[in-house]
Amino acid sequence: MYHIAIVEDEVDFSTQLQRFLEQYGQEQDICFKVSVFYGGTELLKDYEPVYDVILMDIEMPDMNGMDAAAQIRRIDLDVVMMFITNLASYALRGYEVGALDFVMKPLTYYAFAMRFARVLRRVRQREQQQLLLPLADGVKKLEVRQIYYVEVQNRILHYYTQDGEYCVRGTMQSVERALASQPFVKCNHWYIVNLMHVSEVRDNIVTVGGHKLEMSRRSRTPFLKALADYVGGTH
Repeated sequence: MYHIAIVEDEVDFSTQLQRFLEQYGQEQDICFKVSVFYGGTELLKDYEPVYDVILMDIEMPDMNGMDAAAQIRRIDLDVVMMFITNLASYALRGYEVGALDFVMKPLTYYAFAMRFARVLRRVRQREQQQLLLPLADGVKKLEVRQIYYVEVQNRILHYYTQDGEYCVRGTMQSVERALASQPFVKCNHWYIVNLMHVSEVRDNIVTVGGHKLEMSRRSRTPFLKALADYVGGTH
C-alpha cells in the first residue's frame, strides 16, 4: 500500500485526483491510502514523513505550493512530489525543490496515469534502497547508503551508520539477502561492508567509515575483486 497526499485547494480538482487514483489502483491492482489537504499550511501542520507521494497544487491562496515543498524538503528528503499546475513556467522551479514531474490542468486521466506511473517507479526504486529495521520501541527506516557495515554477534545484527548504531535480532544470511542488490561484501564471517564507504585496505585491515575491520584470509581475494569492480564501475 502506498500513502498518497493530495494538496489541492479546489474541491473539484481534489475529487478528480481521488477518482484518478482509484481508477489507477484498480487498473494496476495497487492499494492507495489517500490523505486530502486543502492547502500547504494544513499539510505542514504537524507534518510527519509518512507519505510516499505528494500531489501538490502550486497556486493556493494560503501558501504557494513551491514554498510548502521547500519546507517539506527540510524534514523529508524521501517523499516523491508531483506538482499540479496550469502554468508550465512553474515546471523548472519545481525541480529546484526535488519535484519529479508535473501534470497540467485541466487534468486528463491519460496524462495523469502516464506521469503517475513514473512517480511510482521512483518510489519503488527508493524502497529497494531502504531497510526497515524493527527496533524495540518502533521501527527505523534506514537508507542503505548510510550504512558503513553490519556486524553479527550472537544472532544480534549491529548496523553501524552515519547516524549511529542500531541493533536488531537477525542473521548474517538475512542481511545478505536484503542487501543482495547493493554493493555490500563480507570481509570476514562477522562483517558485511558497504563498498561505498571503504577508504583503505592495508594488509588484513579494511577501513570503512573510519572503522578498522579485520579481513579474513579466505575473504581477501573476493573482497578486493568486488572493490575493484565497484571502483571501476562494473558493479
